[in-house]
Amino acid sequence: MDCSSQRSAANAVVREPKDGSFRSSRVALACMVNSEIGAVLAVMRRNVRWGVRYGDDDQVEHSLIHSFKELRRKIFTWQRQWHVIDPAVYLKPFLDVIQSDETGAPITGIALSSIYKILTLEILDSETVNVDKALHLIVDAATSCRFEVTDPASEEVVLMKMLQVLLTCMKNKTSVYLSNHHVCNIVNTCFSIVQQSSTKGELLQRIARHTVHELIRCIFSHLPNIGNRPQHVLAEGSKMSTETEVHVPTDNHILEGTEGVNANGSAKSDANALPLEVASDNPAFTSASKVDEEIKTLDLREVAQNGAESMMDPYGILCMVEIFYFLCSLLNVMEHVETGPRSNPVTYDEDVPLFAVCLINTAIELAGASFGSHPELLALVQEELFYNLMQFGLSMSPLILSTVCSIVLNLYHHLRTKLKLQLEAFFSRVLLRIAGSKHGSSYQQQEVAMEALVDFCRQPLFMSEMYANFDCDISCSNVLEDLANLLSKSAFPVNSRLSALNILALEGLISMIEGMAERIGHESSASERAPIELEEYIPFWMVTCDNYNEPSHWVPFVHNMKQIKKKLMIGAEHFNRDPKKGLEFLKGVNMLSDACDPHIVACFFRYTTGLDKNLVGDFLGSHDEFCIQVLNEFAKSFDFRDMNLDTALRIFLETFRLPGESQKIQRVLEAFAERYYEQSPDILVNKDAALVLSYSLILLNTDQHNSQVKEKMTEEDFIRNNRRINGGNDLPRAFLSQLYHSICENEIRMIPEHAAAATSAMSRSHWIGLVHRAKQSAPYIFCDSGPHLDYNMFAILYGPTTAAISVVLDHVEQDSVLQTCIDGYMAMAKVSASYNFINSIDDLVVSLCRFTNLLLPSLVDEEFILAFGDDAKARMATVAVFTIANRYGDQIRSGWKNILDCILSLNKLGLLPARLASDAVDNLEPASDQNLVIPPSSSPTPSTPSSIAPSRKSPGLIGRFSQLSYLDTEEPEPEPTEEKVAARQRSLQTIHDSHIDSIFVESKFLQAESLSQLVQAVLLAAGRPVKANNSLEDGVTAVFSLELLIAITLNNRDRIMLLWQGVYEHIASIVQSNVMPCALVEKAVFGLLRICQRLLPYKKNLTDELLKSLQLILKLDAHVADAYCEQITQEVMHLVKANAMQIRSHMGWHTIILLLSITARHPEASEAGFETLSFIMSDGAYLLPANYVLCVNAAQQFAESRFGNGDRSVRSLDLMAGSLDCLVRWFNKTKEAKGEEAALKMAQDIWEMWLRLVQGLRKVCVDPREDVRNHAILILQRCLIGVEVMDIPCDLWSQCFDLVIFTLLDDLVEIAQQHSAKDYHNMEGTLVLSLKLLSKVFLQSLDDLSQLTSFSNLWSRVLSCMERYMKVKFKGKLSERIHELVPELLKNTLLIMKSSRILLPSDKDNFWQLTWSNVENIAPSLQLEVFSSEELELLIKTQMKGFSPIQDGNAIVPPSETTA
Repeated sequence: MDCSSQRSAANAVVREPKDGSFRSSRVALACMVNSEIGAVLAVMRRNVRWGVRYGDDDQVEHSLIHSFKELRRKIFTWQRQWHVIDPAVYLKPFLDVIQSDETGAPITGIALSSIYKILTLEILDSETVNVDKALHLIVDAATSCRFEVTDPASEEVVLMKMLQVLLTCMKNKTSVYLSNHHVCNIVNTCFSIVQQSSTKGELLQRIARHTVHELIRCIFSHLPNIGNRPQHVLAEGSKMSTETEVHVPTDNHILEGTEGVNANGSAKSDANALPLEVASDNPAFTSASKVDEEIKTLDLREVAQNGAESMMDPYGILCMVEIFYFLCSLLNVMEHVETGPRSNPVTYDEDVPLFAVCLINTAIELAGASFGSHPELLALVQEELFYNLMQFGLSMSPLILSTVCSIVLNLYHHLRTKLKLQLEAFFSRVLLRIAGSKHGSSYQQQEVAMEALVDFCRQPLFMSEMYANFDCDISCSNVLEDLANLLSKSAFPVNSRLSALNILALEGLISMIEGMAERIGHESSASERAPIELEEYIPFWMVTCDNYNEPSHWVPFVHNMKQIKKKLMIGAEHFNRDPKKGLEFLKGVNMLSDACDPHIVACFFRYTTGLDKNLVGDFLGSHDEFCIQVLNEFAKSFDFRDMNLDTALRIFLETFRLPGESQKIQRVLEAFAERYYEQSPDILVNKDAALVLSYSLILLNTDQHNSQVKEKMTEEDFIRNNRRINGGNDLPRAFLSQLYHSICENEIRMIPEHAAAATSAMSRSHWIGLVHRAKQSAPYIFCDSGPHLDYNMFAILYGPTTAAISVVLDHVEQDSVLQTCIDGYMAMAKVSASYNFINSIDDLVVSLCRFTNLLLPSLVDEEFILAFGDDAKARMATVAVFTIANRYGDQIRSGWKNILDCILSLNKLGLLPARLASDAVDNLEPASDQNLVIPPSSSPTPSTPSSIAPSRKSPGLIGRFSQLSYLDTEEPEPEPTEEKVAARQRSLQTIHDSHIDSIFVESKFLQAESLSQLVQAVLLAAGRPVKANNSLEDGVTAVFSLELLIAITLNNRDRIMLLWQGVYEHIASIVQSNVMPCALVEKAVFGLLRICQRLLPYKKNLTDELLKSLQLILKLDAHVADAYCEQITQEVMHLVKANAMQIRSHMGWHTIILLLSITARHPEASEAGFETLSFIMSDGAYLLPANYVLCVNAAQQFAESRFGNGDRSVRSLDLMAGSLDCLVRWFNKTKEAKGEEAALKMAQDIWEMWLRLVQGLRKVCVDPREDVRNHAILILQRCLIGVEVMDIPCDLWSQCFDLVIFTLLDDLVEIAQQHSAKDYHNMEGTLVLSLKLLSKVFLQSLDDLSQLTSFSNLWSRVLSCMERYMKVKFKGKLSERIHELVPELLKNTLLIMKSSRILLPSDKDNFWQLTWSNVENIAPSLQLEVFSSEELELLIKTQMKGFSPIQDGNAIVPPSETTA
C-alpha cells in the first residue's frame, strides 16, 4: 500500500504538463512504461511465490513476471516508432495481472493505477494504431477484474481504482471508439459496484455513486451530437446485460467477473462465475435482494441477426437506449416497495430508486431535447419512465418526490410537445393531490410538491400552455383552474401562523400574474371575446385547428373550444343529477342536435370530462333502442387496431363503469367484441370468440384480484376454460398464456380513473389507456410570448390570487414577504388595467386600503403617526394604493371612495403637503414650501371672533387657497421625542413617495367615467352642508374636500361639462347654508371665482353658464357678503380684465355688473368695483349693446355713492357721458344693416339705451353734493343736445321731456323749496343750469317737437316751468339771477319760434293765446320786444288775407347765443 501511495504521488507529478501528453518525447514514454513495470514487479516480489515457480525438475519463472520482463526489454527499442506499436503489446501484461485470480489486491490495484496513468496521459489517441481494440481490452479487463481479498480496505481500494479506470475510459478522447457493448458493460459493472458498496465503507459508496453519475453525464452528453441515423432496433422484451458483474463472494473473498478476455478481445462466458450475495441484514440497502434479483434477470437484449454486430459498433443511440431502459427498469423493481404513510423514508445514499431517478434526471438534463429525435428513447419516456414517475411521485420520501419533480420540469422544457397527457396526469394525479394533502401526504411532501408547482409557475409559457392545452380541451381537466384554486387555498393559514407552504403558494400565484404583467405591451394585447351563442348544433367533437403553430389560427380555436367546454361541463353537472334533463339542457344550448343523434351522444360520453361513469355505464347498458344505438356508436369511437385484447378491454372499460346487471354487461361486451373483431381479425375467427374471451378475461380479473377468492385460477385452468371458443378450434396457447399473465400482473380496474384517482396511484391498466389516448390526442400547442390568452387566464386567476394575497398580507410580518404581496398587488393592478377589469381594480384598492390603517374609525394624531411610522405594512400598502391610483386611475370606479377616505385621514393627521390641492398651473409657480407639512385644516366656529371675517387688507385669498385657519392654543405644545420625530419622518417619506398630489394634477388624463366617479367620491366625502354648526372634524373634511373638488375642476377645463353640474350644486349648497363667515364658504366663493377666471378664456360656449354661477355670490348672507366683499371685487376685477373680450351676452354682463353695482355701497370694495367699471366703459372699450344699460346703471350708482370723494362721482358721470359716443357709433352702423326692419330695430334699441342714459343722469342731477349735481346737469345737457346724428324721433323727444327734463325741473324746485341750504348747497346755481338745459334742449329739438300733436301742451309746460322758477325764493327772497335769466331765455325761444313760423297770430289756433297768456305772467313786455306793433298789424292783416309778410330770411338768434 506504501507503494501505491508513492505511485499516486508520482502520477501527480507526471500530470504536471498542461497538455497532458508525452508525444514530444518518445524516451519519456518508454521511461514512464518502464517505471510502471518496475512498480508492478516490486509489489509482486514482496511474495516469494512470484519470484520463481518450482516444478519437478527445474525452476520456472511465473508467466506474469516473465511478460513484464519481456516488455521491459522491448520498450526502449520503440523510441523512433512508438505510435505504430499495437497498444495491446504494452497493455497486455498489466491487463493479465488485473484479470488474474492469483494476484492479491495490492498487485491488482497497482496494475489498475498503471492503466489509469496511461489513459490520463493520453498515450492512446486517435492516431494510435488499433486504439479501438486497446480500449476494448482495457474495458474487458476492468469489468472482469479478479483478485484475492486479503482485507476489506485493500478490496475497496481496488474497487475504487476499477471505477477510476472505467470512468477515465469514458472521459478519454478516444472513447468514441468504444462499442455499444463495452459502454453497457462499463455502466453495468459500475452499478454492480454501487450495489455491492452498500456493505462497504461510506467512501466507496460515495465514489461509486459519483462515478455512475459521471458515466451517465459522459454518455448522454454525446447524444445531441448523434444524428438520427438508422439504428438496428432491438427486439421487444430484451434486457440490458448484467453478465459482466463484479461479484464479491463471502466465503473465499474473491471478486470474480462473469467473463474473461481471450486473445482477440471478444467477450466469453465464465462458467465458474460465483453468484452475487449481499448481506440481507444490512439496513443501508432496504431492497437490495429485489434489485439483485432484477439485475440477474436483465440478460443481454436479443438482437436480430441482421443487427448482431450493432452492439460492437462505436457507441451511440443503441447503448443509450439500453442504459436508459436499464435505469427505468430499476424503478420497476422498486414499484412494490412500501410507500405508505408508515414507511420510513431513507436517505439519499441508501435509496436505490432515488439513485435511479437522479441518474435519469442527469441524462435528461444533458440530452433531454435530443430524446425527441430518437423514437426509442421518446417511447421509453412516454411510457415506462412517466408511469414510474407517477408511481414514485406518490412516494413518502420528499427526496424522491423532489427529484421526480426535477425530472418532470426538465421533460416539460425539452419534450412537452410530446408529453401532453402525461403532463396532465402528473399535475392532476401527483402534484395537485400531494400539495392539496389528498394522499395523506406529510407537510414535507406538500412543501416539495408546492415548490415544484411554483417552479412551473415561474416558467414564462407554462400558464398559457396549460390553459390552451388542457383547460381549453374538452377531453382534459382544467389544470390551470385547479392549480389556481389549490394555490389560493394553500395560501390560507388554517388556525396557525403563516407557514412556508402558505408563502410558497402565494409566490406561485404571483409568479403567474407577474408573467402576464411582463407580457403586456410586447404584442397586441389580448381582449375579451364574446361568448359563443350557437343558433344551431355545429359538430365540434372531432374539429381540429388548421394550424397549431400560428397564433392567428389556434387562438380563436381554443377560445371557441373553451366556451364549448364550459357549456359541456354545465351539461355534465345536469347529467350527473338527472341524465334525461342533462341531455335536454345540452339540446337547449345547441351542444346536441335536436334529433339527438346517437353518434353525438356517444361523443358526449366518450370525450366529456366530469361525467358520472356509473350513469354512463347504466345508460350504455340499457335495453332502450336509442341507448343501444348510442352504445354501438360509442364502441365505434375506439381504435383497437394492432392492439392485444386485454389492452383494448382496459381502454374500453376505462371510460365508464361496467354495470352490475348481467344483461347490461352482455350488451356492452357484445358492442366491444364486435368493434374489436372488426379491427383485429388476425387470431379470432368471429366476434363471438371475442365476446367469450372478453368474458373470460373479466372473470379471470375478478378471480385474481378479489381478496375473497381463496383458490386462484391457474394458467392451465384458464387455458382449459377457453378451449374450442375460436369457431370450434383452440386459440394459440402462447396467446392465452400472454393474456393470463397480463391480467395477473396488471389488474383491469373496473373503477374509472377519475373515481380511483382520489384513493390510489394510477394503475397500470389506466396508464395503458392514457398512453393510447395520448397517441390520438390533439397536438400540443406551443405558445409564444404573446399575451393571446391572458385575458381569459386572468379571469380565472384574479379571484383566487386576490384572496390569497389579502390573507397572507393580513398575517405576514417579514419584510420580504410583505414586498412580495405588494408586488403581487401591483402586478394584479397592471393586468387589470390593461384588460379593463374594472371591478378587480376596485377590489384591489379596497383590499389595500384596509391594510393602510387609515380607515380606522378613530385616529389619535400623535399616537397614530407614531404607529404608522413603525408599521412597514401600513406604509407599503399606502404607497401601493396611491401608486395604483396614479398609474391606473382610468380603471378605478368605486375604489375612489376608499382612496379619498385615506387622503382625508392623512389630512386630519397633518401629513399632506401644503399644496396638495393646487392645480397644474400652480405647480409651475415657485413653491419652496412644497414639502412643508401644515397642521390639519379646521373650520372655525362662529364663536371665534378672529375668524368671523378675514382682514380686508390681506393680499390674495387665491394665493392663500390651501391655507386654513387655526384654533388658538392656550399653551405651547411640548417638544416631540426623537422617536416621534423619526416616526413622523418615516410617515412623511411615505407620503412623499405616494405622490398623492399627482392624482389630482393628472386627473385631466382620466377617462370620463373614472373622472366622474372621482368627483362623486369627493362630493360624497364633503357631504351636504347644513345650516347648523358642524363638528370641527366635519369642517376639516368639508374644506379639504372642497379644495380637492376645485383642483379637479380646474385641471379638467376641457371636460368641465362633465363635472360642472355637481360642482355647482355643491358650491351652491355651501353658499346658501352658511350665515356666518367661515373657511368653508370662503373656499366655495373664491373657488367659484377661480374656476371662472381659469375657464373663461378656454370655454367660450360656457361663458354664460360660468358667469351665471357667480349669481351665487349675490345669494350670500349679508354677514358673509360683507366680510368678503373687497376680495370678491378684486377677483371680479381680475376676471373682467382678463376675459372682457369673451363676455358677449347680456346674461354674462348682467351678473358681472350686478356684482360691481353692489360694491358702490361698500366702503372698501367700491374702489376696486369702480376701477373695474372704468375698465369696461372707458373709451367704450368693452361697451356692448348687451351691457350698455347695465354699465350706465352701475355708473349711476357709483355717481350717487357717498363713499370716496366727489371726484369718483364726477368720473362716473364722465363715464356715462363718454358712453354716448358708443351710441352714436352704433347708430351710424345701422345704415350697414341688411334690410329696413333690421336697421329700424337696431335704431330703436339705441334710442332706448339713450333714454336709459339720460334717465340715469337725471337721477344724479338731484344729488345733494353741489359739484356732482351741477356736473350731472351739464353731462345731461351734453347727452340731450349731442344726438343730432341719431335722428331721435319726435315722440321719443316728448317722452324724454316728460320723463327727464320736466321731472328734473320739478324735483329741483321741490328740493329748493323743501330742503335747507345746508343739505343742498347753492341750489340757485343748479336751477340756473337746469333752466339753460331746458331752453337749449327745447330749441335743439324744436323742429321735431313742433310736429307733435301735443306740442301745445309741451310748450305750456315749458312756460309753466319758467314761471314756477321765477317764483322760487332763496332765504325768503326771489333769485335775481333767475329773474334775469328766464326772460332772456324765453325771449330767445320766442324769437326762434317766430322765425320758424311756429308762433304766429291766428284766430283758429289757441297756441298764440296760450303763449302770450303765459308769457304775460313771466315778462309782460316780451310780446312787444318780439313783435312790434307794426309787425303785429301786418301779421294780422296778412293772416286775414292768407298771406304772411314775414320771410324765411328773418334773423333768428341761435340758442347758443342766449345770455344768462
